[in-house]
Amino acid sequence: MLSCAFKDVLSTLEKTAVARDRQGGHAAHEKALLRDAGLLRLAIPAEHGGDERSWPDIYQHIRALAAVDSALAHVLAFHQLQVATVLIYGSPQQQRAWLRRTTDENGWWGNALNPRDTRLQALPNKAAAPGYELNGIKGFCSGTRGSHYLTVSARVEGHSQPVLGLLETASAGIAVKDDWNPMGQRQTDSGSVQFSQVHLPASAVMRDETAGTSAFHTLRNCLAQLVLVNLFVGVAQGARQQARDYALQHAKPWMGSTVERATDDPYLLRRMGEMQAQISAAALMADHAAALLQKAWLRGENLVTSERAEVAIAVFEAKVMAHRCTLFATQEMFDVVGSRGTHADLGFDRFWRNVRTHTLHDPLDYKLQALGRWAVYGEEPSAVNYN
Repeated sequence: MLSCAFKDVLSTLEKTAVARDRQGGHAAHEKALLRDAGLLRLAIPAEHGGDERSWPDIYQHIRALAAVDSALAHVLAFHQLQVATVLIYGSPQQQRAWLRRTTDENGWWGNALNPRDTRLQALPNKAAAPGYELNGIKGFCSGTRGSHYLTVSARVEGHSQPVLGLLETASAGIAVKDDWNPMGQRQTDSGSVQFSQVHLPASAVMRDETAGTSAFHTLRNCLAQLVLVNLFVGVAQGARQQARDYALQHAKPWMGSTVERATDDPYLLRRMGEMQAQISAAALMADHAAALLQKAWLRGENLVTSERAEVAIAVFEAKVMAHRCTLFATQEMFDVVGSRGTHADLGFDRFWRNVRTHTLHDPLDYKLQALGRWAVYGEEPSAVNYN
């Protein structure tokens, strides 16, 4: 359930969303609003002072925020994902230390865990200070600017599995770059982070390069994928709402029509009806996947690969539908609002730019291939990288 405080934040963010999208940069004030509304505690267990919300509930928050501001929804979602990363990979001692601190300090988590970027190297340090020395750069580090803590992955020479660790963003040798300048998702703070002789102590290593991987560990990929699904659904819902409101208030009937109100035009109604059907289907599939994920999450280390595969398939199916419906809705809305709706001050183009930027992060063809192999051979999808 969405709190009154959160709904107030949504209303406030909506008033400045167009201007901030145009401006880009770091939304420090707006992130403070999310923080002050208690949203950084959603995924933290009650034993560490958090709200311990279910994943379906957390995704509802992300979806509602994405309908208003998908960049900040991305930042908030990735904070929850890093909290989940500590819960999945961290030891009980690490969870107590880092998550209790997150609650007490009301701190933001940033992400330097991009699995596709292997430029960050970890050199094992077996001297007086056991752990690793980190050197290199990590890209697409969402939420790092203005964050307090980081989850980090780094490559060890000769090993395919990276080291996973926890660091304070202000640690010596860490430099967060202001180099994020895409056409969409302009306030996700997803620039690069430079590491220069950064010490990762053994006590902050969640997984080394030799540790095994359980089915529960790979559930993190499903969590991340479902973040994108709900971002897409939220953006589509926001585009549909904006198109509806503008059409009711400002649209004029086409000269060849016989209706007095643009919203009585059968072609406009058909377009809105198609958007409605696609978005509702994607939302229902996202909810179904979230329910399966929550069930798997509660299994913890008892989760088996077949159960994990069931979650992954549901997430993939929802991803396909959400990807398609959000691109459709964010394009089709312009046929609803008409030529006047292209005025730059309205900022309706931000919906398409945001999802087009995001959908390119994970090609749909590979999800469809995995679904095809499941449909034909019953083959479980890979659990590596974005799967």
